[in-house]
Amino acid sequence: MKSLAPFLALSFLLFTGCSEPAYTFNEADPLDAKVSGEKAFAHVSALVGFGPRPAGSEALENSRKYLEKELAALGWVVRRQTFKTKTPRGQIEFTNLLARFGEGSWEKPVEGVLCSHYDIKLYDDIAFVGANDGGSGTGLLVELARVLGERPEAARRIELVFFDGEEAFGTNITSSDGLYGSKHYAGQWLLKPEKDRPRWGVLLDMVGDIDLNIRAAVRIPGHSIRELAEAKEKGAPVVDMVKIEESLQFLARHLLDAAGELDLRDHVGVSSDYIIDDHIPLNVVAGIPTIDLIDFDFPAWHTPADTLDKISAKSLAITGRVTLRLVEKYLLAGDW
Repeated sequence: MKSLAPFLALSFLLFTGCSEPAYTFNEADPLDAKVSGEKAFAHVSALVGFGPRPAGSEALENSRKYLEKELAALGWVVRRQTFKTKTPRGQIEFTNLLARFGEGSWEKPVEGVLCSHYDIKLYDDIAFVGANDGGSGTGLLVELARVLGERPEAARRIELVFFDGEEAFGTNITSSDGLYGSKHYAGQWLLKPEKDRPRWGVLLDMVGDIDLNIRAAVRIPGHSIRELAEAKEKGAPVVDMVKIEESLQFLARHLLDAAGELDLRDHVGVSSDYIIDDHIPLNVVAGIPTIDLIDFDFPAWHTPADTLDKISAKSLAITGRVTLRLVEKYLLAGDW
């Protein structure tokens, strides 16, 4: 076990929860240099080829099988996390895909989580295929699985998660509609001791726009804080949001450090507002500080125009490189 480490200049302590020896970042051979935007784009193209993929659809099951096959070929051991819950469309079955690297990987704790959502929004009246929203983060995550697999000492420290049910069935995500997969996943971690949970998370969503302008989401909406306060009054277990928000600021600063080192700051910044996405349950339910890499300045969002021609291999490579620099240098090898 690693020992508890100081968080910035504060008395904030985080348990590493990892039995691996200390990880060393090799500046001469960084993982981020191995990212292929073309390979990521090919995965997005394959997913789009299944057609509309909303939760509960046959096309989404085909997507699951594709992801399971690709990840297994790269050395990742995949588990399905399946559950049913009530939605505005009735009872729906959802399935998150969880992956860890190598044999025996599920017997050890992990340090962090890399995640995306692989479902897309359901429309009854338009043909929506979600190349960017649902496709880009998922395709890139499979490519990151390939790169990480070339360095097992890094891969073994990470859990990959592909969320089902991010999209709401209604117009917008609400407290009772949307984020189904991440809420369930976060709730499962809440059942475990804090020392056994991952220490950080990075969410990838809408990261392939040709005109890439990521504004990472690190703020927590006020209504989530109020819900936590109400839960605490009722005696429910809650997370320490002061620590979570301090951790998110730490993640944001090092995200910018990583982008600057790669001369990619023109494409990466931090949002001044909150965004409702799968990182919210990870932060406020599971207590896993998670940053959301997202380019929400995307005119084709939730329209039939969210097609492959709106994303690029170059943008996927940029996001992938910044993500792996952040993860490898600052989260795995850094004093986190």
